[in-house]
Formats: sequence, structure tokens, C-alpha cells
Amino acid sequence: MKNIQIVPGEMTLEQLRTVAAEPVRVELIPECRESIRKSVATVADVISSGRVIYGINTGFGLLANTIIPNDELEHLQRSIVLSHAAGIGDLMDESTTRLLMVLKINSLARGYSGIRLEVIEALVKLVNSQVYPCIPKKGSVGASGDLAPLAHMSTVLLGEGEVIYGKKRLSGREGLEIAGLQPIVLGPKEGLALLNGTQASTAFGLEGLFATENLFSSALVAGALSVEAALGSRRPFEPAIHEVRGHRTQVDTAAAFRHLLTEMSEIGLSHKDCEGVQDPYSLRCQPQVMGACLSQIRNAAEVLVTEANAVSDNPLVFAESCDIISGGNFHAEPVAMAADNLALALAEIGAISERRIALLIDTHMSKLPPFLVEKGGLNSGFMIAQVTTAALASENKSLAHPASVDSLPTSANQEDHVSMATFAGRRLLDMAENTAGVVGVELLAACQGLDFRAPLKTSPLLEKAKEKVRALVQFYDQDRYFAPDIEKASELALSGTLNYLVPEGLLPGVTA
Repeated sequence: MKNIQIVPGEMTLEQLRTVAAEPVRVELIPECRESIRKSVATVADVISSGRVIYGINTGFGLLANTIIPNDELEHLQRSIVLSHAAGIGDLMDESTTRLLMVLKINSLARGYSGIRLEVIEALVKLVNSQVYPCIPKKGSVGASGDLAPLAHMSTVLLGEGEVIYGKKRLSGREGLEIAGLQPIVLGPKEGLALLNGTQASTAFGLEGLFATENLFSSALVAGALSVEAALGSRRPFEPAIHEVRGHRTQVDTAAAFRHLLTEMSEIGLSHKDCEGVQDPYSLRCQPQVMGACLSQIRNAAEVLVTEANAVSDNPLVFAESCDIISGGNFHAEPVAMAADNLALALAEIGAISERRIALLIDTHMSKLPPFLVEKGGLNSGFMIAQVTTAALASENKSLAHPASVDSLPTSANQEDHVSMATFAGRRLLDMAENTAGVVGVELLAACQGLDFRAPLKTSPLLEKAKEKVRALVQFYDQDRYFAPDIEKASELALSGTLNYLVPEGLLPGVTA
């Protein structure tokens, strides 16, 4: 397992990508302990002074005006965890749960939450032992934080709830024993600190971001392969066109296509003096469309890495001024809008890819055999594969409807505007799977087209991409059981395997 050292508030996209991808061992830097200790001491001082502070010695939500006696504060914190563990539906994937837990550790360790180091370190031990709480995917509106998901995470610390360990579902108490822990008695503020926060929404959003980046790279490669297979022009990618418009992401995307296609190839030379004037939009407008998608990716990455390092529980403890302030950092509107923008990008990446597939199978447009197979009629070739991609692209149009514009009041109208960020992030992986299906079919179709152009070759980088595809799926010489081929190509598109082919620094969460 890789080691991740958490400097609270300074986690990088690279670290977060690693956490999402595989089990890790995390450790907190020792320097964070003092700020954690001071925040706990501040809570104790406030209680001893007799001040009334929301969530520490009051009820929650609309019950905020109910004062809780000091001898019942521990019971208050236990009760909020158990009562708020009200999620429903399929469980989060282990990767999502691991990312959520690391995000929570990172936030709490900044020292503004009034929670003891031993509670934070208990979460660290669970992560390092690969003991993952069972957290239902559904049940959060993304304000006042991701209450239900984080409550399910927190039940395990109490010896309640359930965990997944080694693919087995065990009791929370058994999970604690595996991690070498005992059930924790929560102190004042600690239950609320665990439950408040945007970590579920942000985990979903980050996983969606990483999937979108992988698909963006794969779609650039597939689009460049299609340009060559369809005997498209390189002229639309020339820098002068994009510099005069000025959008940085469009400029960068055009440069990425030039990087992939290179100045010329054997296939390019074969039609250098052809009579074609303009290619269809799905070929020549790729820098404009994919550049706009890149804008959404870069903006979402900035928002999500900020949120990943944020303190988003409530109230917040400011030890330096000995003050505890109730606010609204748990409202996940920034995450919701970032996820909605990623949804637009995913939908458009798939939509323009589907149009290129349609172009390639149309012999009048591509000058390739009908449906990309010899003996058309006897063989149907890519006919229904394109129909499948049309279905996937259409489904993504519905899923791309923004979640952030919706709100249903909760907690007897105390929480009267919510973000719906959790669903906004959660639906991204469904969309990513759809888009992967589309881009995967395009990779197959474009490579099929290139094989028909043999012995002419495309650029060196695109030849490498073709080799990756052909290592998994062979040339489609006659009709065969097609679904396994599509599955392999879709997995390739979503895996990030092709990320190394695009210029370094193009995508914020992808490093060499």
C-alpha cells in the first residue's frame, strides 16, 4: 500500500486520486496535534463558563433552542450519530468510502472542530486496516452536510453499524477489533463534528472528476484516431485559429491534437491534395467542444480540491479567540455546481464521440466499408454498436440535468435551502460508464478504420494507442459476439491507460 502523509488542509489532487484508486496507509503530521488539542480545550472552557453553544449543549436543527444539561452531553452526541444513520440503498463502493474517510480526517485535523485526536486517529486506523464502514449511497441533500452518510461512518466508532472487511460484511464492533480499537465514548461536540461536513458529496465529486479526466484523454485519442481513419484534415487544429479566439482551454486542446496527430503521417500524406473543403463538425470542432469540456474539468478540480481541504462542519471552534461560531460551511453548493458542470462535460464528450462513430460507419462520409466490415449485408459490423452508443449518449442527456437547481426544505424548514450535491456527485460515475461505452466503441471503430487504410500508418503516438486497443480486441473481420469487445474497450477508455499519450499538465488531476 502507498503511504499518504496528510498535512491538514494541504492534500493534493494526486494524493486524492491515489486514495480513490487503491488502499492506502495514511498518517497525520505530528504538527497538527497542538491545534487539535487547543480546539478541544476551547470547547471545554466554553462549557465550564456556562455559555450556550449550538450542538454542544443544545439540540439540533429546529431543536437548537433546547438546552441540554452537562450530565447528558455524552448521551447527546451518541444519540445524534445513531438517529442520523438513516441512509438507504446500495452501499458506497470501498473506494468512495475510503476517500470520504480520508477527507474527514483531513478536515477534522485542521483543529477547528473541537474533536479529540484519539477520535481522528481511530478513523486513521480503520482506513489503514482496510475496515470500511457500510454507508448507503442515498439519504443526503448536501446540507446541513452529508449527515446520513457520515453518521453511518461514525456508528462504527461507537461499536455499532456494520463494516466491509475483505469483501465480508461484519458488525461494527468486529470491525473495531480488527483495527485494534475499542468503542469510543464521544465527548461534547464530537458527534456533530463527525456528522457535519461535505465529505460524501466531495468524495463522489472527486471520483467523478477523475473518471472525467480519464475519459477526456481517451476521447482526445479516439477523436484523433477518427480524424485519421476518416481522412480528415489537420488544418482545423492549427494554432492561429485558436489563438485568435482566445479561450485557453481551446488553445490547449488544439495543441493536444497536434501533439497526437503530429504534423503529418503516411495516412495524412495519402490525401494531402484531395478536393475536400471542410470536415464535419465532429472532426474539425473538437478543440472547441473538448476545450469547453476542459474548462469544466479544470474549474471543477479547483473547487473540489479546495473543498477536500476545507473545514465544513458546524459550529467552528476558533481557539485563538476562544470563540465558537455557528455558520453554514456544511452547505455543499460549490460541490453541487462543480458536479453539475462535470456532468455537462461527460455528456458532451460522449455526444460528439457518438457522432464520430456515426460518421465512420457511413461509407458516404468516411469512404470506408459500410458499417466498417467487409461483405456488408452478410455482416452487420458496427451497425448496432452505434445504436448502443446513441442510447448511452441519450441517457446522459437526462442525467446531465443540473441537481443544484433543486431544493427541498428539511428539518421543519430550519434547513430551508439545500444543495442536492450528494446526488449531483453520485450520478457522475453512472454517466462516466455511459461515456466510456461510447468512447470505447469509437476506439474500436477508429482502429477498424485505420486497419482498412493499411499498410499506411498514422502518427507514432496514435500507433501506440492502436496497439493498446489491438492488444485487447482484434480486427473485426466478420460478425462475432461483439459485447465482450465493447466491454474491454470501455474499460480501457475509463481506466486512464491512455492518459500518458496526452501532453503533461493538460489535466489538473493527471500527472506523469
